[in-house]
Amino acid sequence: MPSKLMVNNLLTPAQARAARAWLNWSKRELAERAAVSEKTIVRFEQEKSLPYPVTLGKLRTAFEGAGVCFLFDGVIAKGIRVF
Repeated sequence: MPSKLMVNNLLTPAQARAARAWLNWSKRELAERAAVSEKTIVRFEQEKSLPYPVTLGKLRTAFEGAGVCFLFDGVIAKGIRVF
């Protein structure tokens, strides 16, 4: 079932949680690597707010730089893969 919070195929809260867990990154570490606030990550992962697309792009870029690939079927999030 897709997350309630999703903007096309940028990133979902569930994918962000999974990627962060896989990489063993704290919310603070992700915030630093993506140059966004830790509060933004907390609210996004708890599905309380949807960041701007540019912010989601920064998160995705940080994860992809660490080897995470996000899987989609059209606009439906299907998971992550790590290289």
